Amino acid sequence: MTPLDLSSDVALVALCLLTVNLLLGLLLSMHYNPWKHWPHRRFNYFKLHNWTGYVALALAVLHALLLLAVKTPVFRFIDVVYPVVGPKQPWINTIGAASLYVLGVVVVTSYYRVDIGRGRWKAFHYLTYLTAALFFVHGVLTDPTLTDKPIDYLDGEKVLVEICALLVLGVALYRWRWGIRRRGARQAAPAPARAA
Repeated sequence: MTPLDLSSDVALVALCLLTVNLLLGLLLSMHYNPWKHWPHRRFNYFKLHNWTGYVALALAVLHALLLLAVKTPVFRFIDVVYPVVGPKQPWINTIGAASLYVLGVVVVTSYYRVDIGRGRWKAFHYLTYLTAALFFVHGVLTDPTLTDKPIDYLDGEKVLVEICALLVLGVALYRWRWGIRRRGARQAAPAPARAA
């Protein structure tokens, strides 16, 4: 297995963890209770949400750093940190780097959410959607062999990225509709019921 293959595999694991993290976050925002609903067990899925974010960030960093071990083309540290000057796929890799940097902001602000206050933390946390969009676009457009081959959208790795993107999009749209219905129900409720 070459460093390029390993970097690609690490990226796919990070993508799957980010997908799970986003889905858990959406469940948290809808006040999902695993005791009342499936799997009818008590477990701290908030903690699972946090740890999938931490591990996904670490794997995304590892994905980028493994490019330094690739023999051809040669990636320098500046190419990894600032991919616009990189030897291959500079704009596609810049999208990936932007995703990594935004993910870093989301994870760090989440770690300090109590210190920065709920309102500011929530504003930063909405960047998760930008992170996901950038990560999925990077995953679909990247040629994992770095040989400038045309994109095969039915390649197994691309299909995994596409499925994860559609899953997150579907659940995010469901969450958005759930929020609209919930606000409508609150506004339609009589005043004494709202106070309770």
